[in-house]
Amino acid sequence: MVDALAQKSPSRIDPLLLDNQLCYALYAAAHRMTKSYRPMLERLGLTYPQYLVLLVLWETDGITVSEIGRRLRLDSGTLTPVLKRLEAAGFLVRSRRRTDEREVEIVLTPHGQGLRSEATAVRESVMCQLNMSEPEVQAMRADLNALIENLSAGG
Repeated sequence: MVDALAQKSPSRIDPLLLDNQLCYALYAAAHRMTKSYRPMLERLGLTYPQYLVLLVLWETDGITVSEIGRRLRLDSGTLTPVLKRLEAAGFLVRSRRRTDEREVEIVLTPHGQGLRSEATAVRESVMCQLNMSEPEVQAMRADLNALIENLSAGG
């Protein structure tokens, strides 16, 4: 009986088929999403990780490396090279905090602040490619945030 059912609809039965993997769907979607950003960000002189850092700084300028890392869920070893490249490009300045020399504060330069208006077009272009309404995007983001939280709770 199981063999006959499996022959009719193997994708519903076999949990190890690639098409049945949530992890693969998320991986492929993330890959396509970052790929859709690439040409527009290249014109701005940015990589996708650099763009994410700038998004955090446009929201809250003058925060520490550890605060940026928390927002992006990245460790300082991953984040520091990105910040160094952004600083070398003139988008931000890294400096030790006067109140606590152990902390490195990140502040946007006028050039980094000015890039924000150009980045608006990047998001608009990607939104057009998604062929989704803003409420649909918000709902998907809420579902993904819940998934992230559920997976983070496990360790």
